[in-house]
Amino acid sequence: MVVRQHRCEGAALAVRALAVAGALAVLAGCSGGGSGTVEGAPAGEPPGQVLDRAADVLAASGGAETNTSMETSAGGTRVTIRGQGAYDFSKQLGRIKVVLPKDVAGSDEHRPITELLTPGALYMKNRGAGVPEGKWVRIDTTVLADGNLVTGGVTDPMAAAELLRRARGVTYVGRTELAGVGVRHYRGTADIGSAAGAASSLSKAALNAAADGFRTHAVPFDAYLDDEGRLRKVRHRFTFAAEGPAVTVVSTMLLYGFGTPVTVELPNRADLYTGEIRQS
Repeated sequence: MVVRQHRCEGAALAVRALAVAGALAVLAGCSGGGSGTVEGAPAGEPPGQVLDRAADVLAASGGAETNTSMETSAGGTRVTIRGQGAYDFSKQLGRIKVVLPKDVAGSDEHRPITELLTPGALYMKNRGAGVPEGKWVRIDTTVLADGNLVTGGVTDPMAAAELLRRARGVTYVGRTELAGVGVRHYRGTADIGSAAGAASSLSKAALNAAADGFRTHAVPFDAYLDDEGRLRKVRHRFTFAAEGPAVTVVSTMLLYGFGTPVTVELPNRADLYTGEIRQS
């Protein structure tokens, strides 16, 4: 995997290790605990504190199935990348198949990209762009300018939960239902730097990279937690301020099937591709 070093406001950032055939090349521009309440909010813990411990609750819950989507919008063009898989929050290991839209792949059909998510690294199979069939690409997420919040076309599920720590202006919106499960809806603004400072040890390095690489740390979100405090859905809205129009990336994660066993086998060294990847 080729990782080119770029200078952005005096910091060397590895911003070209993009995972989805150039669909998220917006990163080349090096973009860079509230407790509000409303009537009807649950008594007791302030909303900000509820979200502070959402990642810890997931870690104690073990595995879960997940559906993801990532929508990129820039200059009137909108692209959506979808994924499905499972993630073990206790070990921070996951396996997700990512499906690219036809126009992103540049052809009528494209095999799903298999992604293995691990602390500090992202593995990808069927990457395309000159990578031999059957070979894996390994990306060090601790040197990515976004810490793999958007690079892989999937926000790492644990990172998505960790971003809720020390959020600002958190309010309780009300109760609703997701797939037959009653949930509580919260809204606020994450701060990448603050979240990185409070993150668990396995997540900290990648989030610190994101804090260094993002010019704008504020990330508005909507989060939905069940009555056990487990995150069921979260939507983050990332904005990249580069040359030209601002680029918005909306990343959504759904969680269900808690207790699902998750097995992730990392590729052998012989199965890793270390050559150059074509940039679309």
